Amino acid sequence: MNPSSLNVRVARKAVEASGICSFELVSADSASLPAFSAGAHVDVHVPGGLTRQYSLCNDPAEQHRYLIAVLRDAASRGGSAAMHDRVNEGDVLQISVPKNHFALVAQARRSLLLAGGIGVTPILCMAERLAVTGAQFDMHYCTRDVDRTAFKVRIAASAFADRVRLHHDAGPAEQRLDIDAVVRQPEPGLHLYVCGPTGFMNAVLAAARLRGWAEDHLHCEFFGAPPPSHDGDGSFEVQLASSGRVIRVDKEQTVVQALAAAGVVLSTSCEQGVCGTCLTRVLDGIPHHKDLYLTPDEQARNDQFLPCCSRANSARLVLDL
Repeated sequence: MNPSSLNVRVARKAVEASGICSFELVSADSASLPAFSAGAHVDVHVPGGLTRQYSLCNDPAEQHRYLIAVLRDAASRGGSAAMHDRVNEGDVLQISVPKNHFALVAQARRSLLLAGGIGVTPILCMAERLAVTGAQFDMHYCTRDVDRTAFKVRIAASAFADRVRLHHDAGPAEQRLDIDAVVRQPEPGLHLYVCGPTGFMNAVLAAARLRGWAEDHLHCEFFGAPPPSHDGDGSFEVQLASSGRVIRVDKEQTVVQALAAAGVVLSTSCEQGVCGTCLTRVLDGIPHHKDLYLTPDEQARNDQFLPCCSRANSARLVLDL
C-alpha cells in the first residue's frame, strides 16, 4: 500500500438529508488516524476504480475517526452513486491521508463562511473550529429546501447556532440569501470562505471581487466542474525539461493522456482541474488555464498549470518533468 494511503473501515453509514449519506471512517487496524485541520479532505478510492475527494466534517481534535458526507449527484460520473449503492457498514476502503488546500487563516480578525448544499461539509468543520477558538465568524448555509439540509440538527444543537443563518430556495423570498448584502464591502482582517455548487461559488466570488475584495482574502474549494469548452482547441507540444523529449498533444487529448500514451504517468485524481493533484510547473510557454484550482493571480503568473484539463496558448510548453 502507498505510504500516503490508509485502510479504513466504514463504522457507520447514515442518511443526513434527502440524497445525502454520511460515512464514519475508522482505522481498519484500530490505530489512531493522522491529524487534520478544518477544511481538509481525503481522496477516497471508490468501488469501480474511481477516486473522489470528500471533505472531513468532524472535529479536527478527534483522532479515532473521519466523517465525510456524500451527495448522490444526478450527474454523477459514478463516484457518488457507488458510495451510496456499493459502500456499506463494515466495508474497508482505501483513502489518502488528509490534505488541506482550504485552510483557515489563523490571523483573520473575522471569518465569513458561505455554504451551498453539500459544500457545508468543510464549512461546518470550520465553524466548529472557530467556535472552539473563540474567533468571530458568521455562517450562511443555502439549500434547496429543509429536507435537503444536512446536519441541521447538529447545527441547531451547537454552541454557535445563533451565528448560522439557513437559506432555502423553496422558502419565502425574505429568507433567501442576498449575496450582495452578505458580502458587502471588504473589511480589514475579514476573510471569506465559500464551498458549494460551481454556480453558487462563482456568484459569491464575483460579487466579492466586484466590491474590491483582495484575492488573498477569498478562499474556496471546488470538488466538481462542468465539462470545459473545447472551442478553439488545437494541437500543441509539451517538452520534458529533464530529457528534452517533445510530446505532441492532439486536439482530442488532454496533456495527461498524451503523456501517459508516451509512457509518462502523472498522478491524477479528479481529472477536472479542481483538486490540484497533477499540478505541474511550467518553465516556458503560455498555458491556457481551464482549471478551478488556481486563483486568477496564480493563473496569470503562467508558471504552473493543471495538465488534466488545461492546454496551451503557445505552440509549446516546457514542463518541469
